[in-house]
Amino acid sequence: MLKFIFILGFLVLFFHSCRKDFTPSVNGGITPYIIDYPTVLKNRIGPMKIPVDNPMTVQGVELGRKLFYDNILSGNQTQACATCHAPNSSFGDNEKFSTGINGELGNRNSMPLINLGWADEYFWDGRSKTLELQALEPVINPIEMHETWPNAVAKLQASATYPTLFEKAFNTNIIDSVLVAKALAQFQRTLLSGDAPFDRYFRGEPTGYSHADDQNMIKGYYVFLADAVSGGGDCAHCHGDETNPLFTDNLFHNNGLDEMFTDLGLGAVTGNPNDNGKFKTPTLRNLLFSAPYMHDGRFQTLDQVIDHYSFGLKNSATIDPLMKNVANGGVQLNSENRALLMAFLISLTDSSFITNPYFQAP
Repeated sequence: MLKFIFILGFLVLFFHSCRKDFTPSVNGGITPYIIDYPTVLKNRIGPMKIPVDNPMTVQGVELGRKLFYDNILSGNQTQACATCHAPNSSFGDNEKFSTGINGELGNRNSMPLINLGWADEYFWDGRSKTLELQALEPVINPIEMHETWPNAVAKLQASATYPTLFEKAFNTNIIDSVLVAKALAQFQRTLLSGDAPFDRYFRGEPTGYSHADDQNMIKGYYVFLADAVSGGGDCAHCHGDETNPLFTDNLFHNNGLDEMFTDLGLGAVTGNPNDNGKFKTPTLRNLLFSAPYMHDGRFQTLDQVIDHYSFGLKNSATIDPLMKNVANGGVQLNSENRALLMAFLISLTDSSFITNPYFQAP
């Protein structure tokens, strides 16, 4: 892993040093992209962080969308980013582990791509600090797309369409890996979700549910918030509440999956044994579309996830203090509160996210 990260860092510096500088401008025909924030995100957490060296543009987003769905970036041109991050899976993969171009399986579940612009680290282990750096990795990962950046860039440069598209997006037809990553990052920042029944309820709009289902959703939300002493799931510490509509703290926790670790998670990146077994908190949005669950896809259903937090917690040296009911195996939800919690989790399903035409293949 450390060797892979070192090689990636070298490639980033190498390609950056070789590329021609440019200054996007209105005179060059580049149009600023106006982000259409869902109301709940705009009102509760405000705009995402956009890098000053990669402003959002209409042309950049469209280029990124085309690249995201194009097999050209993989070694044998059989896979695209969308192969493991499909729209109907909430831009994730419904397989436990994704299969690379040579038929090899990865070792982690493909994370859904939702509301990414507010995060400071990416991947389950946080090894990339920006979306741009994240976009570089799958192409050269030997299990995933198994390509080299020089080869990928050469294919793009030789294509009939891409030099023109890069010229429109970045005022240069000289393609490099940095510009590819910037375009992909721009597209991924548009993948915003905030129109689930729960969101509509708090906007004072019809949810599409019956009155009884609305009531169960809200009761389930209170189960989500309440601690175990009160019969709740004690979920909000890591997954937020209505004031954090991302429904993730974007931090790293050991949530009691294992006593011993075959995957060190964040610890493998930081080298700190206190980080062993910690993984990034995933969003709870669109869980119905993004099974299986956890970093290793061990749980096929939401019922199994609730089972884990109810009575399946396992203690270890780095277990998160928030898992304070580990001595009892978990929060011990009763059947009624389990059902209510499930109703709330389902209410975070935003079907418009997976059908949005601007997110589909061009």
